[in-house]
This record gives sequence, C-alpha cells and structure tokens, in this order.
Amino acid sequence: MINRLKRSINDYFVGKEEVVDNLLICLLAGGHVLLEDVPGVGKTTLARTLASVVQMSFGRIQFTPDTLPSDITGVSVYNMKTGEFEFREGAIMRQMILADEINRTSPKTQASLLEAMAEGQVTVDGRIIRLPDPFMVIATQNPVSFAGTWPLPEAQLDRFMMKLSVGYPDADNEILMTRNFLDGRTPDTVEHVLTSEDVIRLRAEVRDVKVTDEILRYADDIVTLTRQESRFVLGVSPRAMIHLVQASQARAFLQERDHVIPDDIRAVVVNVLHHRVELTYEARVAREDVDAVIYADMLKARVPM
Repeated sequence: MINRLKRSINDYFVGKEEVVDNLLICLLAGGHVLLEDVPGVGKTTLARTLASVVQMSFGRIQFTPDTLPSDITGVSVYNMKTGEFEFREGAIMRQMILADEINRTSPKTQASLLEAMAEGQVTVDGRIIRLPDPFMVIATQNPVSFAGTWPLPEAQLDRFMMKLSVGYPDADNEILMTRNFLDGRTPDTVEHVLTSEDVIRLRAEVRDVKVTDEILRYADDIVTLTRQESRFVLGVSPRAMIHLVQASQARAFLQERDHVIPDDIRAVVVNVLHHRVELTYEARVAREDVDAVIYADMLKARVPM
C-alpha cells in the first residue's frame, strides 16, 4: 500500500523522491510540514497531489495581508429569522489544509493556526470545535521575497514537524513535468490509493513501532547538544524531541521495520530541527550553515550499540 502511494505521487510529481518520502513521514507521524522555496517549483501541486492520492478533503487558504482569523476558523453569524447565532465554518474545516504563502498574512491571523496545529481544534466565541481526523497542515512560504511579509514566530515554527525545500528539477524531469501538463494530467487524475480511514489506521501502526530507551537517549543527546551549541541563539524545544522520535518511527515504518534504529534518527534530524534554531550574529557573519552545525552536533552524540 505504501509503495503504491509513493509510486502514484512520484509518477506525477517527478524527480523529488526524497521530498515525497519526507512528506509521507510527516503524514504517517501526524505532523505538519512547512515548504519553503521559490515560486513555481510545485509546492502547491505536491500538496494537492498528496490530498488526491489519500482521498482527504482538501482546503486551500491563500494568505494575504487582509486575511482575518475568522476566515480561517469560522465565525458565528446572527440569523434574523431564527433569532439565534449560527456557526459558519472557516476554511480550516478540512482534513488537509494548504496554507499558501503563510508569511504574507498578519501575526494575528497566523496565530489562528496555533491551536489547530497543536490540538486539532479551534475555539470560536468560546465554543470548541474539533477538526476532522486525520488533519494535516502543509504551509508554503517564499524565502526570497521580503516585501509585505511577517516572518513566522518561533512558537509557530515549532509546530511544524519538518521544513522541506523542493528545489528546481533537472532537465529531464522538467521536460517530463511539462509533458504531463500538456497531456492534461492534473493532481485530480492521479490514482487514489488510500482513504482517510487508511491513514488513521497507518498512523496507529506507526505509533506501535518500537523505540528503545537507548534510541531515546540518542535523540535526547542530539537535542541537548543544540542547547549547548554556542553558535545557536537557543536550542530546540521538548516538542522537537517528540517530533524527532515520531518522524523516526514513521521512517522505520516506511523502511518496513517494526523498530527504530540510529539511522532513522540521522535520516530525519536535520529536517526536523533546522527551522527551530537560529544562528547567532557572529555565526552568521562567519557564514556558518545551520544544517552543517546540526550535523556536527549529531556526530558528537553517543550512538547506541
């Protein structure tokens, strides 16, 4: 089932197998994804393709400076006929949400996603409304354009399990992608492999993947080293530790294993941690690379036997 899922996505979204694998890791681990890249490389297409393949209800929110929190979560509207307030659901009431250009909206509107991403619910006029299950947010942002943008605060970045970059395709895959478009292939035409019920079941199986105390200690050593790293303003949070282990479980599951090994931690650690840390001024002047620093810290951690 998982192999069919990967094939269906890769047949349409060509040449980006590693990105697809990491996106599936987040899907199976119950995490959210931030796609940061230049316009036009397929961030929206990837999200739509995934939603189509797993047959999850899909909602797209195009963030702009005038987008309001009520546009996201919903609002209570007074019905003059009945004399009562009626709830009108917002765009977030879908199983998979594409938060397009999330950094182009105000911090107040960005904050409307915090409760949804952390707890799977929204609060409107004191009323708690559960979101559909499964629920996943795929947000996009452009790292180049800074005009009219509000950078995501650390609290919101911390709610994303991974930050991924799609990148430009090579020549052959770019030609194949264009051919697919000319032939009328769209994300809606890909093979449907899973249902939302299948995703819920697979997530339960991922949670059953065994994680030994030695593996937990290894992950904690890496997390602790980021907090001791002099080139970082601050280290990662306990939530990062949880996300690191969950992503490792999903990676082991995709590798057809029922237990996590150190290679699983090493395979996901950079994508899980690099958006949660910030280089000091001195490190930026020295042109240090966040991913390289994280990798160096990982090499210092004690590897379980």
